[in-house]
Amino acid sequence: MGFTDFLSDAGLTLLDNWVKTRSYIVGYGPSQADVKSYQALKSHPAVEKFPHAYRWYKHIATFESDFSSLPGDPSKAYTAYGPESSELTLNPAQAPEKEASKEEGEKAGEDDDEVDLFGSDDEEEDAEAIRIRDERLAEYAKKKAGKTKPAAKSVVTMDIKPWDDETDMKALEAAVRAIDWDGLVWGASKLVAVGFGIKKLQINLVVEDDKVSLEELDEKIVEIEDYVQSSDVVAMQKL
Repeated sequence: MGFTDFLSDAGLTLLDNWVKTRSYIVGYGPSQADVKSYQALKSHPAVEKFPHAYRWYKHIATFESDFSSLPGDPSKAYTAYGPESSELTLNPAQAPEKEASKEEGEKAGEDDDEVDLFGSDDEEEDAEAIRIRDERLAEYAKKKAGKTKPAAKSVVTMDIKPWDDETDMKALEAAVRAIDWDGLVWGASKLVAVGFGIKKLQINLVVEDDKVSLEELDEKIVEIEDYVQSSDVVAMQKL
């Protein structure tokens, strides 16, 4: 079950919570899911009450002239998107309580990890019991050490400006996308007019924070000096 309405504060709170950790309604680039949700709003959400929904609305507005070209199913209603939890959909105000419960559960799990699962109440243990306990503790510690956390990632939007209106923008984009870096995935892009017939390339990308330096990536892009005048990071959000 997805979004219900964008007229009430409850519905807008649900949208605000949904885009708090996302740049788009679905996936890593603009789609018909964003179009339908954007069109369901009568005006932009109040920035004081719904800052994340406001940021998302203003960003999607930049694609308004290209809505028809965005991927996705245009026949779906905006209610087909959003959270699948019926409890959260019906009562978004309960979301913080659910998060608190989740955190308490995780904390309890961490406390359990610190418990000696194989200890003995006996003050005296024979050598065999000590050996078995030590082996089990070593095996338990090995399993815990083998668990790895997922890599931290960010969604980034960059503006890349050409030298002039005669710059081949297709060649520029191809050269940019040719930058191959472990932990870097290029996403959707579009050309945005900046004046005097000049258009800049606006492109989305996903990076693994520990593997990709945005500063070094910017240097690599600027090194494409036949086409690129400058590049800037205009938006970044943690996944």
